[in-house]
Amino acid sequence: MTERIAHIALDEASVSRRSQEAEHERQVAMADLMGDNQFEPAGMQSGPYDVLLRIEEGRLIFDITSRQADKKTKVALSVAPLRAIIRDYFLICESYYEALKTPGPAKIEAIDMGRRGIHNEGSQLLQELLQGKITVDFQTARRLFTLICVLHIRQ
Repeated sequence: MTERIAHIALDEASVSRRSQEAEHERQVAMADLMGDNQFEPAGMQSGPYDVLLRIEEGRLIFDITSRQADKKTKVALSVAPLRAIIRDYFLICESYYEALKTPGPAKIEAIDMGRRGIHNEGSQLLQELLQGKITVDFQTARRLFTLICVLHIRQ
């Protein structure tokens, strides 16, 4: 399948130092994304694609290059609709990582279910925001949402 991401990178200049947990999430999301994804920018039917994700002036920017046609495009989205979900996701992740330090799987499982629910909500919203610009399946949206969260980490 050519309508996929072949390589993805985050603009490291816009990312602050990450915790071990955040770095692990980034690595897992990128590895999973490279293993399986559906990514079709509108008007560019000649993948696979190289993608650079960055934040610029409050906008999420997808810099996309087609490997087949050496064609480039840029897709920009406002991050405003995602901010509340990203904030909630960070809060529940903090609770999850704290819960991992204490014994008792019941609390961890409950927090993890909430974490997955918020992550799914962010992924669905991302798919909606990308509609008409980039077609992605739900799993690709989940992995991209994780990477977008990494771009928003401020320490």
